[in-house]
Amino acid sequence: MSLADQLPAMIGVVVGSAGSYVAQSLTERRKWKRQRVERWDEKRFDTYSRYGNVLKAQLRVAQRVGAAMGYADVTDPLDPDQGFPLMAEAESLRAAEWESMLLVGDAPTIAAARKWHEAVWTIELLVREGCPSPSDWTKAHRNASAARDTFYQNARQDLGIGGAPPPSGQWPRPWRSELSA
Repeated sequence: MSLADQLPAMIGVVVGSAGSYVAQSLTERRKWKRQRVERWDEKRFDTYSRYGNVLKAQLRVAQRVGAAMGYADVTDPLDPDQGFPLMAEAESLRAAEWESMLLVGDAPTIAAARKWHEAVWTIELLVREGCPSPSDWTKAHRNASAARDTFYQNARQDLGIGGAPPPSGQWPRPWRSELSA
């Protein structure tokens, strides 16, 4: 058998090998990209969850100090002398988690997170200034609640979580009127 007779078979082997290599390379590349996206989705989910939890804890401390100042809509009063250091510690934890938010969050979620923590700061400032009016207290909490809802709406959208976010809570809860009805 001459080389000319074997040439079509050799060309077929080379083309088949090249095609197999290209197909395998594209498959591996798509697989790697998909895994990378899944890893970042997981990181964003963890970051968004941690940030929400530390900010909620920070808000809770400020609310407890507010309860010690006489705001009936909050339970578990915490003396300001004990609460102020806890608020500072909670702010340090929030600030550390903020850096992760800036690293992995998308722009709308970061903007919503910033608005939420600024609303929490407002509540803290009201507590630190002492005895805000009940209407300012309620308005600050409603603003924080709306900012929280926007944060979770944006985070869910960024993570590709379908469906509407859960309904927002009502601040202050009309629990006394619910009991008397």
